[in-house]
Amino acid sequence: MNTCDFLVIGAGIAGASGAYELASYGRVVLLERESLAGYHSTGRSAAVLTENYGNSIIRRLTVASRQFLENAPEGFTSSPLISPRGMLWIAREEQRDTLGTMLTEARKLVPSIHAVNCAEAKRLCPVLRDEYLAAAVLEPEAMDMDVHAIHQGFLKGFRHRNGELITNAEVTRLERSGDGWEVHTAKDRLSASVVINAAGAWCDEIGKLAGARSIGLTPKRRTALIFDGPDNSELRAWPVVIDVDERFYFKPESGRVLASPADETPMPPCDVYPADYDVALAVDRIEKATALSIRHIRRKWAGLRSFVADKAPVVGMDAAVPGFFWLAGQGGYGIMTSPAIARAAATLIIEKHLPTDLANMGLTPEDLSPARIQGV
Repeated sequence: MNTCDFLVIGAGIAGASGAYELASYGRVVLLERESLAGYHSTGRSAAVLTENYGNSIIRRLTVASRQFLENAPEGFTSSPLISPRGMLWIAREEQRDTLGTMLTEARKLVPSIHAVNCAEAKRLCPVLRDEYLAAAVLEPEAMDMDVHAIHQGFLKGFRHRNGELITNAEVTRLERSGDGWEVHTAKDRLSASVVINAAGAWCDEIGKLAGARSIGLTPKRRTALIFDGPDNSELRAWPVVIDVDERFYFKPESGRVLASPADETPMPPCDVYPADYDVALAVDRIEKATALSIRHIRRKWAGLRSFVADKAPVVGMDAAVPGFFWLAGQGGYGIMTSPAIARAAATLIIEKHLPTDLANMGLTPEDLSPARIQGV
């Protein structure tokens, strides 16, 4: 039997980063049901780091992750993990109050965010329509993320710390065995002191195998597409442009434009595909807001962003199931919060408290605990 201290289920960004941190404390095995780590949500991210996205817990975790992404440990990567982009939040006339409220809240954590006039917004993104644009806010320190480099950096560091990654290893059974766990896959039997549930959209299914109460995880489809930008434009210099009510966003991507209608359609856990309606919705909304004419879609895809009711991540030991740790519910924020969440998970498992920097930001274990969702 393959024996370890910590067994992590799911090798997407949550599992890879959590395994990386835990590998400093003992032997870690990382299980992935697919043949490729990061096949599902991790590999389908829009790849933007913004400290003005999500609820207050998500924003604090993002702020706490930035230093790692700016200055990764030696050997973690051979190229920058993040690069300058900027993010422009735009509003129609009827959205002015929403934009003003957003700006007031955002400046509590992001001092550099500020209002810009319409002329400046159009200088940054010349295709915005005059009749659509009424107000704008610029987040100058928003960044592009190299998702592949971040994910692979965690996996590389995990292996360097003698961790073992096993692919094609769907978990079929979880049983308590003495003070630990016996874990069955289609081809292996493993034992571990602690099981970490980082299975993304499948986290509630893994929880059920362990006998844990559901956290009410809801996977939601998010659609993305890529199309050609205008000829002879300075497309590469555009910021990410996002509607303040998150009805759409678009950004430069490898000489073209990546866009989304920012849909959140509840789905069962699956290998999700885009719906034609959502693609058409993105095209319609972007053409109304800009002078872009979307005639040919080069590529379209969808991913699952998994949320619990309060849209904060679930990071903590299950109060009713000894040795079963939840690392779930990262929604669409998993990449940009991964350094902080991974440190939080490892420290909660080993030392039963949060890292000092996260505690100093006002975060508590109760903010992340599964108990807040399970009602225990």
